[in-house]
Amino acid sequence: MNSEMTFEDDLLASFERGEWRPVRNQKKLNEQYREMATATLSKSRRVNIRITAQDLEGLQARAAEEGLPYQTLMASVLHKYVSGRLVDSSLSSTAVTRKTSGKTSRKPSLKPATA
Repeated sequence: MNSEMTFEDDLLASFERGEWRPVRNQKKLNEQYREMATATLSKSRRVNIRITAQDLEGLQARAAEEGLPYQTLMASVLHKYVSGRLVDSSLSSTAVTRKTSGKTSRKPSLKPATA
């Protein structure tokens, strides 16, 4: 704490000696700093999830078919889902059905929406 007080005392003494000058183009600098802060906040963030080995292998195979890293494919699918650009193909007439406990149910499958 003593070093903090010394630093603050040095700043105050420097200001009182008139060593501080106004910034030229302060509005322009403020805008630049605002843009930098916005860019910093909009950067991608790391997320850890657990998925089955089978699903991961499937994602890696699909990504290889598309010529993409599998993490990029995962991020793209999640982005499309969140932004509403993926549709549930079980709502279409080509949905796959499966038997579960004696009941027929539709297997949910997501595919890109056609725009």
